[in-house]
Amino acid sequence: MAATNLTTTAQFKVKAREIDFVSRFEKNWTALADILGIMRPIKKEPGTKLTSSIATVTLNDGDVGEGEEIPYSIASVQPVAYADLTLQKYRKGVTIEAVNKFGARVAVQKTDNAFLNQLQSKVMGDFYDFIKTGLLKSTETTFQMAVSMAIGRVKDKFNKMDMDGSRVVVWVNTLDVYRYLGAAEIGIQTAFGFSYVKNFLGADVVIISSKIPEGKVIATPVDNIVLYYIDPGDSQFKELGLDYTVTGVTNLIGFHASGDYAHALGDSFALMGMKLWAEYLDAIAVIDIGTPAEDISLDKSDAELAIGDDLTLVATTTPASAEVTWASDNTEVATVDDGVVTAVAEGVAHITATNGDAVATCTVTVKESNS
Repeated sequence: MAATNLTTTAQFKVKAREIDFVSRFEKNWTALADILGIMRPIKKEPGTKLTSSIATVTLNDGDVGEGEEIPYSIASVQPVAYADLTLQKYRKGVTIEAVNKFGARVAVQKTDNAFLNQLQSKVMGDFYDFIKTGLLKSTETTFQMAVSMAIGRVKDKFNKMDMDGSRVVVWVNTLDVYRYLGAAEIGIQTAFGFSYVKNFLGADVVIISSKIPEGKVIATPVDNIVLYYIDPGDSQFKELGLDYTVTGVTNLIGFHASGDYAHALGDSFALMGMKLWAEYLDAIAVIDIGTPAEDISLDKSDAELAIGDDLTLVATTTPASAEVTWASDNTEVATVDDGVVTAVAEGVAHITATNGDAVATCTVTVKESNS
C-alpha cells in the first residue's frame, strides 16, 4: 500500500507550469520596460484611484525693482483623467476530451501561450485607449512630419515643466509605417507582443501596432510613463484559500492551475492588477496625418516703431510645417523679410503673413525717432 499525503509527480508538473507562466509574463514585461525605459513600477492597494494631470505655470513679471517684493508665479496641477486600479480575474478551461484528442502539448501548452498573449494584449490595449486621449493635438500633412512634430511637441512641453523630455516613445500604425517605408527595410524587433524600432525618425523607440488607428501618431516622454500594480500574491488572499503562484520580484500576475473533477477539465486562473499610465495628459501628443485646415496667427496685431527700428513678428501656423509668405502694403514706410519688420519712414504699413488661403495682419505705425 502506497504512503498517503505524498507530493506526486502531477503536482510537480502543475507547479512547474505555474512558475513557467508567471516567469514568462515577467520576462516579457521586463523586456518591454527595458525598451520603454520604464523604471518605476509602483505597488498600490486595490481600489486606488489613478489620476493624470495638466501642469501649468503662469510667470509673473520678472522686472522687479531694487528692494521690491518679487511676485509669485502661479503654478497649478489639475487632475483631468481618472481610473480605478482593480484586480482583474481570468479563467481558462481545457477539457479532458481535448487532451485525449490533441495531447497535452497542444491542448494545454498552446492554450497557455494564447492565454498569456491575450493577457499581455489586454494591458497594452488599455494603455493605447488611454494615450489616444492626449491633449497635444494637431494635424500634419506627412507621416514623417507627424512623427517629428509629435516628438517636438512633447519635448517642448516637458522642457517648459523643467522635466526630462530627452527620451521619447512614439506609437504608429503598422500600415502607416510600411506605406512610408515602401520597399525599404528596417530592423523591426518584438517584445511583449508588439513590434518596435529603435532610433527611428528621431524617436528613441517607435512602437508599431495595428491598435493605433491609421493616420495617427502618438508620442510621450518616457519619464511620463509609469506602471501601477497590485500584488496578486498578497498574503491576505491566502486566507480565502487562494494561493496564486507569483515570481517573487515584481509580482505583476498570479497564476494557478487545478483540476475540476466535477466537469472533467483543467482550470487555469490568472489574477492581474496592472495598469500602464501617463502622469501628464497634456504631455501626450496625438497627431493626425492628413490635410489640415490652413490657419495662421501673429503674436502682434499692431505695433509702433521709430524710424530705423526692427521688430520680429512670430507666425503660428497650421500645419506647423507650413511655409509663410510675408508682405508689406507700404514698403516706403516699413519692409518685412522673413518676419523681421524694418521701419523706413513715418506712416502706416500693414504687414501680412500668408499660409495658403489664411492671412494674418499686423498694423505697423512708424514715427520719427525721438533721438
